[in-house]
Amino acid sequence: MSTIRTPAVAGLFYPADPRQLADDVQQMLSMARLIVPHAGYIYSGPIAATAYATLQPFAARICRVVLLGPTHRVAVRGLALPGVDAFDTPLGRVMLDAEAARRIALLPQVTVSPQAHELEHSLEVQLPFLQSVLADFTLLPLAVGMATPDEVAEVLETLWGGDETLIVISSDLSHYLPYAIAQRVDNSTVQDILRLRQPIETDHACGGIPVSGLIVAARRHNLTPHLLDLRNSGDTAGSHDQVVGYAALAFTEEMKHAG
Repeated sequence: MSTIRTPAVAGLFYPADPRQLADDVQQMLSMARLIVPHAGYIYSGPIAATAYATLQPFAARICRVVLLGPTHRVAVRGLALPGVDAFDTPLGRVMLDAEAARRIALLPQVTVSPQAHELEHSLEVQLPFLQSVLADFTLLPLAVGMATPDEVAEVLETLWGGDETLIVISSDLSHYLPYAIAQRVDNSTVQDILRLRQPIETDHACGGIPVSGLIVAARRHNLTPHLLDLRNSGDTAGSHDQVVGYAALAFTEEMKHAG
């Protein structure tokens, strides 16, 4: 019998109504091509859409998504698989990559924790974007707890693949700083990422551990990071008193003829 993770934050972090959710995500994706901020996922959705919009020209090639995000509610050691067969969202069901899960389950830093995934929003909120951009894909979601960047990088190396595999790291930047201070702190964090400097501290990015692991892997694969968008909740839907920072970046393999 299949086991399914049901949505935990539909209706809170994003709309629960399938039609409204699809419309909101498509609206943000189309506006991202125009670099026009708007509502949707009220605080960070427009920034996320900037990154997902870059997938559209080659989305048909992507059939597997490796998705890493930090744990917020349940402490885990290492990287946790959810121990289910699929994730549901209001837009439908996403099947998990059972073969890839079996492959990394042999690594000592990989565990299985349904509890870590049950209420975790850092992974769930990415799924409607992926469902709206990609035609058909399997998912390997990992909730990242107490781990080292090298441990994360080892998992990424095991799953790396080619252009059929998309790796997504879910992370916010600074939390609850005044607007101007947050801008300075977040800009510094982004500059570290662009220069492939790690570790990224978790008080500067809640997903600092998986981000740092991606930086380790990016160095090995000669990837170049690009900043696509950098804003905070004061720019989208919040006050300037205490803001949360958001960035969208893409890591690409530079072609020899590229300028």
